[in-house]
Amino acid sequence: MYVRDAKNRDEAWLLDAIEQLGLDDVAFRSRDYVIAVDEESGDRAGFGRLRLHRGDEDEENRIELTGIGVLPEWRDRGVGAHVVERLVDTAAADGFETVYVLTDQPEYLTQFGFERVDTDDLPPALSDRLTEKREFLGGGVVGLELTVDAFEMADRFRRAFKDAEPTGDDEPEESAEDFGIDPDSATYKYDTGR
Repeated sequence: MYVRDAKNRDEAWLLDAIEQLGLDDVAFRSRDYVIAVDEESGDRAGFGRLRLHRGDEDEENRIELTGIGVLPEWRDRGVGAHVVERLVDTAAADGFETVYVLTDQPEYLTQFGFERVDTDDLPPALSDRLTEKREFLGGGVVGLELTVDAFEMADRFRRAFKDAEPTGDDEPEESAEDFGIDPDSATYKYDTGR
């Protein structure tokens, strides 16, 4: 398992996964995303992105981690933790000392060192974005911030990610009967009903 920058060929998959997980895709650009990929199968497991908020003349630019999602069959395997780590590292490499997240699941991110930010203390661009996210996800969205040097990941996430495999397929295998075909009496590869 590894995390890489998204490529153009990932765009359709990303849009489907974002819709499947019910995430917002405001200002979607696939090149802003990173994707967790299984080395053996090539299956994509999770994703996230950085969103730049440009400040006006008196305010500095801010960076937000957003659109973080892990497909259900890959959860509890350190995928989300490694996506967050990659985003924080990228933000640090781009010169940002602090990253922000607006989320309805703050308990997940606080384990990495993120701390709650009072709405009044959010930079103006992020305060506006918080209002948008609350309209989209509901009122439980809060702001978090992290000094990039304070990011911490538990060893259990590293171990889980190293050996990650998806959970079993929850959908039953389709059979001929699912399509109205009696397998004992069908004589053709494709039964046309004639």
